[in-house]
Amino acid sequence: MAKRDYYDVLGVAKGADADEIKKAYRKMAIKYHPDKNEGDKAAEDKFKEAAEAYEVLSNSDKRQRYDQFGHAANAHSANGGGYGGAGGMNMDDIFSQFGDIFGGGSPFEGFFGGGRQSGSSGRRVTRGSNLRIKVRLTLEEIANGAEKKIKVNKQIVCKTCDGSGAKDKSSFQTCKTCGGSGAVRRVTNTILGQMQTTSTCPTCNGEGSTILSKCTVCHGDGVIRGEETISINIPAGVSEGMQLSMSGKGNAAPRGGLPGDLIILIEEIPHETLKRDGNNVIYDLHINFVDAAIGTSVEVPTIDGKVKIKIDPGTQGGKILRLKSKGVPEVNSYHRGDQLVHINIWTPKALSREEREILEKLQSSPNFKPNPGKNEKSFFERMKEYFE
Repeated sequence: MAKRDYYDVLGVAKGADADEIKKAYRKMAIKYHPDKNEGDKAAEDKFKEAAEAYEVLSNSDKRQRYDQFGHAANAHSANGGGYGGAGGMNMDDIFSQFGDIFGGGSPFEGFFGGGRQSGSSGRRVTRGSNLRIKVRLTLEEIANGAEKKIKVNKQIVCKTCDGSGAKDKSSFQTCKTCGGSGAVRRVTNTILGQMQTTSTCPTCNGEGSTILSKCTVCHGDGVIRGEETISINIPAGVSEGMQLSMSGKGNAAPRGGLPGDLIILIEEIPHETLKRDGNNVIYDLHINFVDAAIGTSVEVPTIDGKVKIKIDPGTQGGKILRLKSKGVPEVNSYHRGDQLVHINIWTPKALSREEREILEKLQSSPNFKPNPGKNEKSFFERMKEYFE
């Protein structure tokens, strides 16, 4: 079954700002929350659908890719995963969003006396920050795809404590404030009865435990500065300014949290002779007027190597020859653009006496008089028609 448009799912316009998107998701999350619709499979599906839409539209990078490629953005992966979309989100992932939306935990904890929290332990899960890098590609790499191994300086998991931040396992102590749940509950008497609210434990910051003796290498953070070599698979057809994302390859999170993403910005290296125009490639071919008049065969460069093309007798300057499927492929598609060869007539600036005499004799010939036919169009008219 085809996925619905994420904007339609949340009931917002495509130009909606972050606050509108958050407000719309909050409304749907409350309406279809499993605690309110126990045993209702349709409500659970709508709940997950709304969470998936929010996960994409609340992230500026993922939203940009979704606006450009739609659900196909999920295939624009530098590591075989997904660049957009939240396919594969489980309920723990969904409830982990509620910290931003509802200020900690599920909104139903206060109304239904419990509810759920992110993770099986109910403890707060931290997330590492995203990283941004630039990858420079040649036209050939863009056309054929490429694998790049990049050394990235970032926050990595401390190997001494395995990311826990503690000197050893005995250094952990269950938080006395929250009892290890990572959250504290308060009951307030109101005119409607008792109202229970939940918030992140201020003592352990939602982790459920405190460290008595910190790791001497990372000093309790669980992460240190280091270098990692990352293999990036660039799909064929990317373009200047396009952003790709590798999930989980960003900065490591403190004390066993979820790592951030690696955002890859594509930069094209200009080609010596070929120019890219969308999925097409343009090459300016210069021939002398003798070859243009009597015809010839010439070699021209392409992305795939040199090819020989035929110049017909009487070829005029400004003519465009099309080499089918010699351009750049579309991302995740079998379609490939063409190479357009622009014919330019080159005129020599210096002539020998003999060459000049020959040309002077030809100058008076009727065939050397510029006399375009009535139906022959100018170079600019032909260009306009071509690109229209």
